[in-house]
Amino acid sequence: MASDLLSIARSGTQVARIGLDITAQNIANASSTGYVRRSANFQEVASSGGAYRTGDLSLSGVRLDSIVRNADAFRQAEVRRTGSDVARATAETSGLTNIESAIETAGVYEAIVGFESALQQLTEAPTDTSLRTAVLEKARTMTGTFQIAAQELDAAGEGLQFLASDGVTQTNRIAQELARTNTRLSRASDASSDRTALLDQRDKLLQELSDYTNISTSFATNGTVSVKVGGSAGLDLVTGNSATTLGMTAAADGTVSYDVGGSALTLSGGSLAGQQLALGKLAQIRLDVDGLAEDIVNTFNAAQATGADLDGNTGAAIFSGTTAATMTLTVTDPQKLATAASGSAAGSRDSTNLTAIRNALSGLDPAGGMDDVLFDVSSTLAGRNVTLGALQTIADTAQIALSAQSGVDLDQEAVNLVRFQQAFQASGKVMQVATEIFDTLLGIG
Repeated sequence: MASDLLSIARSGTQVARIGLDITAQNIANASSTGYVRRSANFQEVASSGGAYRTGDLSLSGVRLDSIVRNADAFRQAEVRRTGSDVARATAETSGLTNIESAIETAGVYEAIVGFESALQQLTEAPTDTSLRTAVLEKARTMTGTFQIAAQELDAAGEGLQFLASDGVTQTNRIAQELARTNTRLSRASDASSDRTALLDQRDKLLQELSDYTNISTSFATNGTVSVKVGGSAGLDLVTGNSATTLGMTAAADGTVSYDVGGSALTLSGGSLAGQQLALGKLAQIRLDVDGLAEDIVNTFNAAQATGADLDGNTGAAIFSGTTAATMTLTVTDPQKLATAASGSAAGSRDSTNLTAIRNALSGLDPAGGMDDVLFDVSSTLAGRNVTLGALQTIADTAQIALSAQSGVDLDQEAVNLVRFQQAFQASGKVMQVATEIFDTLLGIG
């Protein structure tokens, strides 16, 4: 009996020590990101009664059955989903902000208004050299701002492509880490602390992956995970201990597309999707700005060609180029502005063609066109900011719900410290009593 008591007490001290260790881990990692609270499951140990008593069962102590992570798979999936939406909206909003800044910083709208104003002032004295020079300088400023806008938009596009490329690199790194974690999980013992650490690592990697793409997960009984990228109908990224490579291709217009193992991929979440959307908007804005620059060149040159310059010659082309980046002023001589009607003598004060030029530009309304471009970007950005705010609130709510379920409650852990400490002391007292009984029995002998 004393021997049985010693065995029972020994098992009691062992599980109490394990409980204290787990509680200490919970307290130490209470503020650690991605840590999930652990708890221990213990089972009674039953044994047969011994010789000639095989039908009897006696309790022989307690043992550790498993270490349990208090993780809710549904809430974790919800945090990943909402976090992926926030990452997409954040990346898109950031990209749109850069696009808006690129357009506004260039000052194209103000330059167009200044050019049109200089043409209006020229109507007061069509032969005035200073007014003609002012028109050309305003034209030079306008072409310069279009070129600056093109450069700024290119820089914004390069920045978005760099971030997308880095996101692809990080996604592939995380996928490889998940595959290696799957391998280790498949070999880990169910009751080991190493297994719980691997499960924490797995969940942390999944959370990181969801920041870049929207994913769908499938868990095996041994804790390994299979990951589809692009949602439940997407493509396999991680299966068992192998990971497929995510790729990115940039098109001539600056937009990007993704693939997994060569198969086209459609993303709806994560920063990669947000950057893809922002690059798509950038391509549209670049087309709008290029189209406006080309229209100004063609409209002004066409109207210029119908009149006569101050030397009596047919008006020559003032602008050249078909895009914002290539738009330039080709004339430096103010005499070349064709303000008079075709066939007019040199030095004519006639402003018939100047009026035609202004009417042609008024019909094109380049300032209004540029204002539409600015409004398009600004309104899109404002809408995305509203969406981002709503998505952030939803994601915060999901994170709070998960933390309440799987986070560490320091008050509860303090109670567990006292409980396991008392259990340890009680088991020690049982050992002491068993020893005294054994000594007494030996003394009787």
